[in-house]
Amino acid sequence: MIIDPGVWQQPEMRRALAARDVGAVYRGLRDVGITQRQIAALTGQSQSEVSEILKGRRVMAYDVLARIAEGLGIPRERMGLSWWAADGSYAGQDETYAGEVTVSDPREDDDEMRRRAVILSAPVTLWGQSLFGKVPELPAPDWLVGRLPSRLGMMHVEATADLLTQLRALARAWGGQSKVLGAVATQSKRLLAVPGEDATRARLGSVLAELHTEAGWSYFDSGDDDAANYYYTQATDIAGQFGDRYQIAHALRHAGMLPLERGRFDDSLKLFQLGQISFMPLDGSSRGDDPRVAPMTACLDSLQARALARMGLPGQAKSKLAAARDKWQAPDTFAQADADYRNADISLCLDQIDVAEQFAALSVRAWGNRDRRPAASARILLATVHVRAGEPRGTQLAHNAITAATKLSSDRVRKRLLPLADELDVRRGGDYQELARMARQVATTRV
Repeated sequence: MIIDPGVWQQPEMRRALAARDVGAVYRGLRDVGITQRQIAALTGQSQSEVSEILKGRRVMAYDVLARIAEGLGIPRERMGLSWWAADGSYAGQDETYAGEVTVSDPREDDDEMRRRAVILSAPVTLWGQSLFGKVPELPAPDWLVGRLPSRLGMMHVEATADLLTQLRALARAWGGQSKVLGAVATQSKRLLAVPGEDATRARLGSVLAELHTEAGWSYFDSGDDDAANYYYTQATDIAGQFGDRYQIAHALRHAGMLPLERGRFDDSLKLFQLGQISFMPLDGSSRGDDPRVAPMTACLDSLQARALARMGLPGQAKSKLAAARDKWQAPDTFAQADADYRNADISLCLDQIDVAEQFAALSVRAWGNRDRRPAASARILLATVHVRAGEPRGTQLAHNAITAATKLSSDRVRKRLLPLADELDVRRGGDYQELARMARQVATTRV
């Protein structure tokens, strides 16, 4: 379930957020039809905790406030939990802004900086200047270092590329793998300091950019957003050093999924749009010679359609979806299965149930028993469609989807069970309620 971002713009809600009055926030959500159970599921609290807060218990702990803001999709600046003002400007240590509440906990500085850094860094990568303001400096993780070769050879680059392929396959099969991918990405980046031929170094830049994007994706899959944004930022920076605009778009495509799934739709749209802009050379020449451009721009169109559909803009979403289908050229079965999943997700959001079922079934069929992580997501979506439609197979599909999710080390896939649980709750009958309980239990269990 995603809460309409417009709720946070209402005057009474803005005052409650500014005062960090969580009880008033919850009462405001009830007034717009959000149930106590839904609030509990989104915030990771028990219903008894939500009930106590509604009755007047104050929430003071910083980490609890941050978790509530994240779960409900509240812009953190509204509660004074970030260094970013409500107007989007940056408020550093020596600056002030006319926000409602000032930051009080320095632990949040890096979290918020990492969340926004990927958006801020992309225009610098493309044009040497920022469209959105000051770019924060991000410290690199403190990993162990080893001996470097005296000269860079293609064997070093291709060995790194082969390792990326194996780790990506492992992540698709089981989810997670963030620590391994992060360590390999950071260690491999040290090869940039080794001298070598220009062509070899250019190939290294592309591989390293893709490796950092995969590391960011695995951290996102594990529920670690700030680490994900760190690696996405590194990916755009490396790709920019070597002028690899495809890898810039590739990183921005993945980076945009994070705010999309956290309810920050404006941020996701910016990232997807920047990904498309990255293919536009400064001299205005065509890039029609690169066969990767059309599938990537189509993918970015469809992702924008997902964001627009969630923002309640069906006309614009349908227009972007039509543009995506016009450009789409499936480079492989993985990309086609992923495209079918996106089409199903958008159609469900637009309440086009029959279309959603067709595309979700195609995605499930394409994945089969391989690549368990994306296959589980497709099964969850197909079950959600059937339950919403009231189809008899819905309960069996839901059970299969929940079972598939339990076998993965993927926080992201497990969280996708929450919308399925909401649909199950709407239906009458003990089987539906028990499946909803199981889905929520799996969704809220960290692995």
